[in-house]
Amino acid sequence: MGHHIDTFLAQIGNRNDEKTGAITTPIYLSSTYAHPALGESTGFDYTRTANPTRSVVEEALAKLEGGSFAVATSSGMAAIQLVMSLFKTGDHIITSHHSYGGSLRYFDLLTAQQGITFSFWDDLNSDISALITPETKAIWIETPTNPLMLELDIATIAKIAHKHDILVCVDNTFYTPLLQQPLQLGADIVVHSATKYLSGHNDVLAGAVICNDDALAKTLGANLNTTGATLAPFDCFLLIRGLKTLALRMAKHQENAQALFNYLSTHPSIEQVYYPGQGGMLSFSIKDASKIGPLLSSLTVFSFAESLGSVESLITYPLTQTHVDMSAEDLAICGIDEHLLRLSVGIEDSADLIADLKQALESEELL
Repeated sequence: MGHHIDTFLAQIGNRNDEKTGAITTPIYLSSTYAHPALGESTGFDYTRTANPTRSVVEEALAKLEGGSFAVATSSGMAAIQLVMSLFKTGDHIITSHHSYGGSLRYFDLLTAQQGITFSFWDDLNSDISALITPETKAIWIETPTNPLMLELDIATIAKIAHKHDILVCVDNTFYTPLLQQPLQLGADIVVHSATKYLSGHNDVLAGAVICNDDALAKTLGANLNTTGATLAPFDCFLLIRGLKTLALRMAKHQENAQALFNYLSTHPSIEQVYYPGQGGMLSFSIKDASKIGPLLSSLTVFSFAESLGSVESLITYPLTQTHVDMSAEDLAICGIDEHLLRLSVGIEDSADLIADLKQALESEELL
């Protein structure tokens, strides 16, 4: 990368437009590009295949994750769909119910419509190799897990997988490449919902897929060009703008999350707090589930909303929001119940965040 990460992020897109010297990456809205002559190309022919604004953000994403190839997709789910385009009927994938509910919903669809089968590694202390079959083509994990924030050992999983020529795919949305670089730990593919921390402002829907293998890159690039779920130029511009402050934001997210962890861990109304020690996400269980509704209604700084990774602090009720489609059995496996709340800790002043939770937890309705 050359420079320190803060410098690299702040400089994304600078010195890219030699003709004008634009410091900020221009938004190239043209859908098609002229050829200089027969058999010649500027490198840009049709914006689904390549776009100058998108190329800037993709190059930055690849460097951030220590990869050689990246694509920016129209959403995080589009990124997952692109990775799953590598597999066919009869293939087997190992994953876990300790994951985003939308991913699991899509995996169910793949089983029903395409005959791709999934096994679930839910006892995270067990030997994952016991689930490997001759048809296993990939292991798909999220770390830390959603919503209990359990950290998985990517390097160990990769060593096991590669003994069997199995791909390892890691959703790195929660930690971002500032806290974790799965490719450097042995993973083959990294996925992001770039809507979250990478963009960071709740104003763009985006995804990313990164790898460092030429054959995988060729297939992923061809499949994306075929299916067309690329990120639009204006959204690429917003993603670039968000990335420029990623280091600053992540430092504040983490500082605030640690402060909230310290506060919630000693509160008499809280049964347990789930925080891995880094990042901006944490979850907690409130002892009396009947108090969830009044608590959510009492908050004035935290917004009761889905999603995460933005400058604004959000509180989510996984049971009826992010994981609403999971069966009761699977919810129990993952420790998701009516007591659990998830926090995406923003960059506000930590004293205000603590005060907001304090007044909500200690309001008359909760006493």
